[in-house]
Amino acid sequence: MKQKTVLTGISTTGTPHLGNYAGAIRPAIELSKTHDSAFFFLADLHSLIKCQDAALVNQSRLEIAATWMALGLDTDKAVFYRQSDIEEIPQITWLLNCVTAKGTMNRAHAYKAAVDENIAAENDPDRGVTMGLFSYPVLMAADILAFNADLVPVGSDQRQHVEIAREIAQRFNHIYKDDFFVMPQEVIDDETAILPGLDGRKMSKSYNNTIPLFLPEKQLQKSINRIVTNSLEPGEPKDPDNTHLFDIYKAFATDEETASYRQALIEGMGWGDAKKALFTLINNEIKDAREKYNELMANPALIEETLQKGAEKARIPAKEMLKRLKDAVGLRNFI
Repeated sequence: MKQKTVLTGISTTGTPHLGNYAGAIRPAIELSKTHDSAFFFLADLHSLIKCQDAALVNQSRLEIAATWMALGLDTDKAVFYRQSDIEEIPQITWLLNCVTAKGTMNRAHAYKAAVDENIAAENDPDRGVTMGLFSYPVLMAADILAFNADLVPVGSDQRQHVEIAREIAQRFNHIYKDDFFVMPQEVIDDETAILPGLDGRKMSKSYNNTIPLFLPEKQLQKSINRIVTNSLEPGEPKDPDNTHLFDIYKAFATDEETASYRQALIEGMGWGDAKKALFTLINNEIKDAREKYNELMANPALIEETLQKGAEKARIPAKEMLKRLKDAVGLRNFI
């Protein structure tokens, strides 16, 4: 029976935060430990859609690579690479573009959100919309289908993109009458997929409400202290299901720790003590990785070497897939 292939990536547009870790990186690394065929990449081509700051993009690539490595991704077992180093990906993207319905792209969440925002502001519906934003799901489909990934760990807000990848794969298979692609399935941890940020909205660089993953201890404590709470005093019962602290805490705690924290809130634990407990929990989980992260950031040559080796591995199946697809559509040698 064919070993299932796992693939996931993270956009390189900023410093990794707790939401990235709990919702994507940690579960993906755990999944990689049980699968011999695993691909993990820095989605740096995707990042250009939202960021034209070259220095920021490059720095983010370094930080995110160091993060995956510090958190225990086995880069000897898993294929770890930069998306932009795989020359076949843009070519596969074009072949997929040519079978993708515009109507499918019209329904993509990111594009619809941009259009709705423009309409609400009484602007042209497509104001500020680039082709990168519009066709983003096709590039993501190429990322997945180039390696015929079976399982794609994503946040729940990315579910639609995997659905679109399946739709594109089915259409290509149908048009060219062969099973070129397997149907990828999203893998979502509903408990930790979307972590709230400092203001209670989804933790996101777009909202400027993130808690960077590898802050020094004192800065981590200060950042956690900024999480918005209500005005209930110590001794007054708190509703655990209506506090962002509890939502974050349970993403890092065992069932026993979660039950204890819940009960303490109900019994009136003060917000200060609740934040201290959250800091201790998170810091204990990441402190060893933080030390390794700092060592890696001081040695970018080691990160570069690791990514180059990963790209060499990744290009083997990507090159084979591209050849199959080009042959299928008629872009083959004459002799």
